[in-house]
Amino acid sequence: MKLPDKKNFLENCSKALSEIYDTLNELKELDIKDCESKKTVLVIVDVINGFVREGALKSERIESIIPEIACLSKACDGLGIEKLAFCDYHTQESPEFDAYPPHCLKGTSEAEIVDEIKNIGGYKLIPKNSTNGFLEEAFQEWLEQNIDKDTFIITGDCTDICIQQFAITLKTWFNMKNRKSRVIVPMNMVETYDFGVHNGDLVNTMALYNMMINGVEVVINCRQA
Repeated sequence: MKLPDKKNFLENCSKALSEIYDTLNELKELDIKDCESKKTVLVIVDVINGFVREGALKSERIESIIPEIACLSKACDGLGIEKLAFCDYHTQESPEFDAYPPHCLKGTSEAEIVDEIKNIGGYKLIPKNSTNGFLEEAFQEWLEQNIDKDTFIITGDCTDICIQQFAITLKTWFNMKNRKSRVIVPMNMVETYDFGVHNGDLVNTMALYNMMINGVEVVINCRQA
């Protein structure tokens, strides 16, 4: 592939981004009470100390979504909705550290769920050693044991990495099985980070759009009452 002319590229991308922004801005909200409780799962991805409060990858952007996720977690308890929580959990040998600084090492406080979510509890904890929690053996076993579940509300971080990978893989897994499913991502409960050219607003927007065109149901928020 040859790169397009820079001026034309930026002009065309600006138009496309404007349309994507308008599309996202017009999304509807999800009323959690419309989901069938016995078939629904709340998934909390990487809302851990190492991405919000300490370490090389902490981010205030990500910390900002904790209150919304905590409220939804409580609402799910009231409705009898099952909950899963993934947490990054690496050893020193992790090849992931070729792409990212060392983070969330096994046995450290960075790899622990933040207190606001931990104190509510009620979730099954699944440690993960890659950005895509779908690949973890513990999640695969859970899937096999919960074949009745077909609605997943995915929250956490990072929108363009762990959220996007998990949501699209999960949706395409259901498609492969010829099974109807709802894989839902509330915009107000996912976030990413700012660092250099990794502009949080830009990559967040593009990740949400990419999930939409892959069949993931992106909603503007999740109403709980």
